[in-house]
Amino acid sequence: MKVPAQIYDTIGIGYRTFRRPDPRIEAQIWAAVGEAQRIVNVGAGTGSYERGDRRLLAVEPSAVMVSQRDERVPVVRATAESLPFPDNSFDVALALMTVHHWKDLHRGLAELRRVAARQIIFTFDPAMHDSLWVFNEYVPAALGLADDTPLKVLLEALGTDRVEIVPTPADCTDGFATAYWRRPEHYLSPMARANISAFARLDQRLVEPGIARLESDLASGAWLERHADLMTMESFDGGLRLVIAGPDPP
Repeated sequence: MKVPAQIYDTIGIGYRTFRRPDPRIEAQIWAAVGEAQRIVNVGAGTGSYERGDRRLLAVEPSAVMVSQRDERVPVVRATAESLPFPDNSFDVALALMTVHHWKDLHRGLAELRRVAARQIIFTFDPAMHDSLWVFNEYVPAALGLADDTPLKVLLEALGTDRVEIVPTPADCTDGFATAYWRRPEHYLSPMARANISAFARLDQRLVEPGIARLESDLASGAWLERHADLMTMESFDGGLRLVIAGPDPP
């Protein structure tokens, strides 16, 4: 699901509204960061999951994303594949929900390793991503879009086998593709879908008929009949993963 940086000048509008950091996911990410002080956030977008109490620098190529950031963290306009920093400039390099968009994944990961001793990647398992009901049942055109960024590739490139499951809460505030697993009505919102690349990158003629069927199934109760088990769950493994490489923090 490679998304050129300039595409986010279009689909990135509204990220501050629909892609708000979830505090439980944030806690897990920063537990992995530990007490490290020199941090670079690559593909930083609007700044989700950043903290202003560290020496943190953001890297983001999209002007629209940069325009939605606050001023707590300085930002450099650049791409992951060509970071404008000397070797070992940072203690930790973050890449949060971004690697599936990079033009050259291996080069970007090599750059993370070059500029920081420790790398923390918040991403998803494409196979589990594809198993989500909204894709399987309603928008099958989205299936396979992220197959070119499997976890195995990340682990091999970073030389690590450390992967943490990141549960998606039922009331997740970060509106990525799997966030609404128990709130199907949110997928009916064109603005919510516009901030999910799996929908936004598709020809909308492939999306809208499925969303119309979902609306009908919600009205008739057919969706709830099929997925009543989800309504008993407070969190869900939708394939979100935290990949951690490099030495543990002191």
